[in-house]
Amino acid sequence: MSRYQRHIQLAEIGEKGQERLGKAKVLVVGAGGLGCPALQYLAAAGVGQIGIVDGDQVSLHNLQRQVLFTEADLGKNKAEVAVKKLSQLNSEIQLKSYPFHLNLDNAAEIFSDYDVILDCTDNFVTRYLINDVSLRMGKAMIHGSLYKFEGQMGVFNYQNGPSYRCLFPDPPKPGDVPNCNEVGVLGVLPGLIGILQATEAIKIILEIGDILSGKILHYHLLSHEQRIFEVSRNEQEISRIKAFPFVELVSTNDCQFSDQISLRQLKKTEKILWIDVREEGEKPSISSPDLLSIPLSEFAEKLGLIPSEPKKLIFCQSGLRSQRALAQLKENQIPNCFSLIEGAEEVKKYIQT
Repeated sequence: MSRYQRHIQLAEIGEKGQERLGKAKVLVVGAGGLGCPALQYLAAAGVGQIGIVDGDQVSLHNLQRQVLFTEADLGKNKAEVAVKKLSQLNSEIQLKSYPFHLNLDNAAEIFSDYDVILDCTDNFVTRYLINDVSLRMGKAMIHGSLYKFEGQMGVFNYQNGPSYRCLFPDPPKPGDVPNCNEVGVLGVLPGLIGILQATEAIKIILEIGDILSGKILHYHLLSHEQRIFEVSRNEQEISRIKAFPFVELVSTNDCQFSDQISLRQLKKTEKILWIDVREEGEKPSISSPDLLSIPLSEFAEKLGLIPSEPKKLIFCQSGLRSQRALAQLKENQIPNCFSLIEGAEEVKKYIQT
C-alpha cells in the first residue's frame, strides 16, 4: 500500500477506499486526447481493472495532445500501446486492450465486465451507442467533449439520474457540429477534461463528493470561465431507449454513411476524381491532375463542374464536410460519388505513393 500512501492519508479514502479502487473496473472508450490523461490517472490511482477500446493507430498529429504516446509509437494501435505504457506506470493493476472500434455487436459484451464507462470519443455514433448501452445495463457514463478552447464533462445514467439523451435526444445532422479534426483544439484542453473525467470515476467508485450526475461542467480555457448546467431527467426518452427490443445505431450521424469508402478499399488501377472540399489555404496542400478543389462554402454554386464519370471521392480534414458535400451530390443525382473516411493527410500520402 506504500504506493498509495497519499491516498490512504486522506480520511475520505483510507485503506478501505483504496481497496475499493483496487476492486473497481473502469472502461475507457477512446485512447485519444481525452483518454490518454484519464487512463494515466486512473492507473496511477490504483483502479484495479482498466479496459481500453480504440481501433485507431497513433499518428503524428496525435502527439500534440495525446501525451501517452511518443514518436516511437507511430503506426501502432492506440489501445495496445496504452496497455504497454500503463503497465510500466502501475504493474499491480489489470489492463486489457480492445484494439478495434466499439460497435453494436461488441458493446454489451465488453461493457458487462466493467462498472463505469468513460466516453472519450470524438463522434456521435459511438457516443450515442455508449449512452444507450450504458443506460440499458445500468452503468454510469462519464462524458467528455471538446471544441477549440472549450470543453465539457458530465455524468449520465448514474443511479437513475438523467441520460445523455435527456440533454440531446437525437444527434445533430451530418456536419452540423465539427470536431477537433475540423476546427482544431488547443493541446492542453483534452488533458484538463480527461483528468476531470478520471476524477468523477474515482469519486463514483469511492462514493465521495458531489457527482456531476445530470450536470454538464463547461470550461473555457482562454477566460477560465466555468459553468455548470443541470439536465432534467426525461422519463419518456429514457423509457423509449429501455423499452426498445435492441440497441439501435443512430442513423443521422457524423461519421457513418452507406456511401462512405476507405482508401484501403481502393485499387491503384481504378480511375478516380478526387474532390477536395476544404477551404482555400488549409493544410496539407495537395496537387494532382485528378484533383478538383471546390470549398464546401462554394459547393452548391459549382456542382456543374463535377462530371458524371469517373468515380468521385470527396474528402476534407476528417470526413464531416465531405459528407455534407456528398448529400448535395446525391440530391442532384450525380452518380458514383463517395465520402472518404480518411482525411487530407492520408489522401496526400496515397496519391504520392
